[in-house]
Parts: sequence; structure tokens; C-alpha cells
Amino acid sequence: MQLLEVNNLCLDFKTDGRWLPVVSDVSFNIKRREVLALVGESGCGKSVTCMALTRLLPTPPARYRSGKITLQHHGETCQLLELPERKLRKIRGGGIAYIFQEPSVSLNPVFRVGNQIAEGIMLHRPDVTDIRSEVIALLHQVGIPEPETRIDCFPHEMSGGMQQRVMIAMALASNPELLVADEPTTALDVTIQAQILELLAKIRNERSMAIILVTHNLGIVAGMADRVIVMYAGHQVEAAPVDVLLQQPRHPYTRALIQAVPAPGNKREKLKTIPGNVPSPANFPPGCRFFGRCEYCASLSAKEQTLCREQLPEWREIGEQHFCRCLHVK
Repeated sequence: MQLLEVNNLCLDFKTDGRWLPVVSDVSFNIKRREVLALVGESGCGKSVTCMALTRLLPTPPARYRSGKITLQHHGETCQLLELPERKLRKIRGGGIAYIFQEPSVSLNPVFRVGNQIAEGIMLHRPDVTDIRSEVIALLHQVGIPEPETRIDCFPHEMSGGMQQRVMIAMALASNPELLVADEPTTALDVTIQAQILELLAKIRNERSMAIILVTHNLGIVAGMADRVIVMYAGHQVEAAPVDVLLQQPRHPYTRALIQAVPAPGNKREKLKTIPGNVPSPANFPPGCRFFGRCEYCASLSAKEQTLCREQLPEWREIGEQHFCRCLHVK
């Protein structure tokens, strides 16, 4: 049984009186203990998709135009787009918890970190009687030294790596079934990045918890994810088990992302880049949204290029658990 299922999610934002599609027809699922990675450039809809899971986006300016989000929470099937706000508050944290980007921004600067962690325990675990001891245990679990002292620190008294560990402790405090880690290693140095990723892998094994990992770093994906979804301009363009996607990428965008990863020891060859930028939702083309940046399309005939520009590719299965959105992938 799937822990979470997202079917045909479509999400719009209202700008200057117009509804613009920021997420279009996104579908995926995740099992318990599984790590699912969402990959793509900034502006591709990864974070917005994750925030939509628990309706964190205010309406307006957002509009959940269509779709279905189903969560199995404590033996109960919950339709998250239909739940009243009172019940949804129990899901936020207790069912699905988040680690947001930039812990220095996400943490409240005027409250001690222990109080911020304790809030999740008080809201979602009323059976816990000694909250301070539980917070100290969480700080110890996420690898913060001297947790008995650090519990009374303010965020500015901690390094970026420690702040990120506090964010992880806050997410774990509610004992969630699904953890959404949105760029959890942003702005951290390489050594601290490795420690945070190792910590997430350890927590996943100890708690049998599923993780959605939002990232643009394919190195992180290779070392941690079970399956990968590549997003571009609000669409899924490819999805597959991690080994299949990295060794046999089919969509031109996925290939371009992989080719743009620096190769260790390669000092002479110029790093490959993807020309242009992700289009704005106000300027999505009617056909393939990667049209205009696609090197493969540039090599096609004028007739085939017109097809790419005008016809939206279908999301279809091209192999076992391998899906792609491209007119020219067989």
C-alpha cells in the first residue's frame, strides 16, 4: 500500500488578474521507507508541489484547480485536498513534516530552539509528559553535542549546520510518517552536507519513515534516493528508479542535467550548460515546455520542430517503472 498518492495535481497562481499554471498534471506515489527525489532547476515547481501536499499555499493567490492527494495516516485514508482545516492541522507535522530551505530564515530568532522543538511535541504527542527530556533526546538523535546546554540556545548562537539539525529535530518532534526535505543542504559546506544527508539516511532506517528529497544536486540523488522524478516548468518530464534514470536517461532535459554535473578530475573540458532559462508560467509554450532549450529538437526537421512547439507530449510509460514526457522517445 502506498503511503502517499498524488494524482493529476494542477495548481495555479493568480498574478495581475490572470490564473497562471505553476504545476500541471503531476502524479506520483511514495511507499513507507522510500526516498523519492524531485529534481530540476529553480522555478520548475518542486517546492510548490511539496507545499501543496498539505495545502500550505494560501488561497488566493494559489488555486488547487484539480487533482487528488491521498495519505494513509494512522490506518485512515485522508483526502488532503478535501479535509477541513481543523483536521488538516493534525496532518501538518503529525503526518507530513517539512525541513525548509535556509534554517536561519525558518527558525524564529526570538525563541530558544528547545521551545521551538517542544511546540511540535505539545501539538501532536500529548502522551509525552516530560517534554524537556524528549527535546534533549531529539537533539541528541540529530547529533547536536551537549544537548542539555544547547536546548536553551537561540538560533543565532548556533552554526548553519547545527541550525539545520535543529530543523530536523523540529520535524521529527511530531513523529511524522513522511518527511519532506526541501534543499536540506543549501548554503552548507561540503562536509556538513554529507553529515546532514547521512543523518537523514539514518533517521529513515531507524523510524521507517518515507522521505521526499527536493534538490537540484544529482550527486545527492545518486547516493540517497530510490526513485527520481525530474520536473521542468511545472511538469514531470521523466521518472524512474535512480539507477535507471542516471544510467539510461531518456528525456533531453534529464540528459542535459546529467551532462552539466562536474566530472571529478576533469580540469580541461569546459563544463556543459543548458542554454536559456526556465520559462515563466505566463509564457509556457502550447507544446513541449522544454522547446527552445532542447539540443535534440534543434537537430530535427522543420516539420518535427513545429510538432514539438505546438503539441504537448503525453506522460507515458516507456519501460518498467520508467515514464517520460517527450514526443520522440519510443
